[in-house]
Amino acid sequence: MKVLLREDVRGVGRRGDVVEVAGGYARNFLLPNGKALEANGKMAEQAESMRKSRDQRDAKDREAAQAQAAALAGAVIGIQARAAAGGRLFGSIGPVEIVSAIGAQKGIEIDQHKVILPEHLKEVGSSQVAIELFDDVVVEISIEVIAQG
Repeated sequence: MKVLLREDVRGVGRRGDVVEVAGGYARNFLLPNGKALEANGKMAEQAESMRKSRDQRDAKDREAAQAQAAALAGAVIGIQARAAAGGRLFGSIGPVEIVSAIGAQKGIEIDQHKVILPEHLKEVGSSQVAIELFDDVVVEISIEVIAQG
């Protein structure tokens, strides 16, 4: 079934694209949730308009992401956590804690889903963490986990 996407859908396409998807996926997920419209011959103008606005929005978002990347490049973010005598944390440091620490220390708001973390940090010390601010704008920061007394 051909559909016109009204918003970006991971693994399917971007806003304004006319894509071919399984009929059940379109009827049960995309159409009821307002993520797509059933494509017909008259949608070419609407699709072009959606792509144009998407491109303008992407250009603005890319510039904002590059500015954030410049501000975060080489940053060291300190996070305090309770730890045992051997340096092992009682809990763990995940994307939520990293994002809130960046917001508190640098004043930059980042979505927690943008943090690329293979596994939560579970020990005291320094770790490198990548943050994907936009499709091709990735910045690495250093997270310093400090034992809390």
